[in-house]
Amino acid sequence: MTLPRPMTLLLVVLFGIHALRALLPAEIDQEIIWTFGFVPARYEATLMAEQIPGGIGAGVWSFVTYSLLHADLTHIGFNMLWMLPFGSAVARRFGGMRFFLFFAVASIAGAIVHLLTHVGELAPMIGASAAVSGTMAASLRFAFQRGSFLSFGRSHDADEAARIPALPLSQALRNGRVLAFLGIWFVLDLMTGLGAIEIGLESQQSIAWQAHVGGFLAGLLLFSLFDPVPRANADSANLSSAEFPSGENPPSRDV
Repeated sequence: MTLPRPMTLLLVVLFGIHALRALLPAEIDQEIIWTFGFVPARYEATLMAEQIPGGIGAGVWSFVTYSLLHADLTHIGFNMLWMLPFGSAVARRFGGMRFFLFFAVASIAGAIVHLLTHVGELAPMIGASAAVSGTMAASLRFAFQRGSFLSFGRSHDADEAARIPALPLSQALRNGRVLAFLGIWFVLDLMTGLGAIEIGLESQQSIAWQAHVGGFLAGLLLFSLFDPVPRANADSANLSSAEFPSGENPPSRDV
């Protein structure tokens, strides 16, 4: 199965940015992380906040640009491993423009939740996991429908499977398979978020799991604003429910 063009472009952009950073001197790469990563302390009225690179502009663009940076190949590879199945399904359904706008909105939601839960924290947050979580949540709205990607009677055509009418949110949240996926996702996210990895003696790198939750909720709740496919009617929703019952690095957070 070929990747949809928006997904291919996203992979090229993310890996391209990481490859270019790998060619830069360490001090310049650190400047990029501080300028384009999301730093909660940037929004505090303190002298320290004024000294964070990027100035006023970074206070705006970093709500999205942090999602384009990754700590290492393992970090970006793990994110793309999850993005490929779920992001590809959403990209096929939304099309390029809607998909990239959705990616940005899920990233912003992740940054907002991270900001609210890490007020004043100096560690930059980087990584696409909030957007990845958003695509996972969005796919739940249609992927379990008959003929779609996670159904027992999946269509052999990927584009057709991606355009199966979605359930209304109220119906989706009564679907047993959707609820099971939600429960597993939140447990895994909490477990990985609690497993901080210590890097060296003076810095610590941990998983910003709250940002994942922000992106996931955005994908679940805002899906209908981006979806170009007409909703499933009440009869098909009920049928579906019956079928599937209930150098020295700065401290950083990876998502």
